[in-house]
Amino acid sequence: MPDPLQLGFQDAMSPIMEELIHFHDHTLMIVFLISTMVLYMISSLMTTKLTHTNTTNAQEAEMVWTILPAIILITIALPSLRVLYLMDEINNPHLTIKTLGHQWYWTYEYTDYENIEFDSYMMQTQDLPLGHLRLLEVDYRMVTPMESPIRMLVSAEDVLHSWAVPSLGVKTDAVPGRLNQTSFIIMQPGVFYGQCSEICGANHSFMPIVIESVPLKHFESWLTTMI
Repeated sequence: MPDPLQLGFQDAMSPIMEELIHFHDHTLMIVFLISTMVLYMISSLMTTKLTHTNTTNAQEAEMVWTILPAIILITIALPSLRVLYLMDEINNPHLTIKTLGHQWYWTYEYTDYENIEFDSYMMQTQDLPLGHLRLLEVDYRMVTPMESPIRMLVSAEDVLHSWAVPSLGVKTDAVPGRLNQTSFIIMQPGVFYGQCSEICGANHSFMPIVIESVPLKHFESWLTTMI
């Protein structure tokens, strides 16, 4: 969960989110250095009256400010492509879960098992247990085993939705008539919150996503209660 007045990302709970944060820091540092250099050059031009006779005809300077941006773009593009391919890579998932977006709730189906399907609605404020988060808690959480590759199949039944969990680095559009997929690995137990990230109607703000990551033996116990 984010803290009040937090400026950065939520703590990474999956390897993909760690890679995304590293790439963000890498790119932000390049942008900071470029901004500092440009600000220094502008301030120098505004505060000094000295000029050089070769300023208007400097082939070397033109080569530098043409080649240098290309090199900078390459140093940004290569890590970006690496993270992009990592996000699309799905290798031997241990569990496949299909989620359908509705107005305004989610349906989860554990496709590897028979008859495990449930709807997940936001809990009303008057029904919220003590200590739970308002507008983020649901009546039925999506339970997954920790340290296991999970494949999510995402679609919708009515309008556009978006299944997003920031701490896992996951955000996939739910499009009616189309099946999108994404994957994640949660490296530790915990409860992770997300929300629909596509404006889908009047109650768009009231269809949260809650994932509970548990050890494998606890997940197996949960399965026996659902079958």
